[in-house]
Amino acid sequence: MIAVAIIGILARIAYPAYSDYVMRGRLVDATQVLASRRAAMEQYYQDNRTYVAPTSTTISDPCGSSTTAGKGTFTISCSGRTASAYLITAQGSGAAAGFTYTIDQSGTQQTTAIPGNWGSTGSCWIVRKGDAC
Repeated sequence: MIAVAIIGILARIAYPAYSDYVMRGRLVDATQVLASRRAAMEQYYQDNRTYVAPTSTTISDPCGSSTTAGKGTFTISCSGRTASAYLITAQGSGAAAGFTYTIDQSGTQQTTAIPGNWGSTGSCWIVRKGDAC
């Protein structure tokens, strides 16, 4: 009986820590996709001198379609595209619901939404519980 109680106590402590660890992995996946999408947008700008979507089908658009990250828990999309600006957003769903990260043409990273028990939003990507900008 003591062994069962000890296993129960350890499980009660370990499961939340493991869940947070898995979530941190999903968050890092999302922010890595945002960073690589930004790099692709900057390459696109170097080639075309604009962030506006191409009208030709022969030119590859790095923000042409939404993608997923973090085992499908984040949807990556672009908005606000002008000749000199864009905003790339990672919107969480499912297990990552409540998390939203953005990056823009100047490299400004922001956490625009985060569950209350993880901390508060700010001008950086919060990927650990309790972090602050």
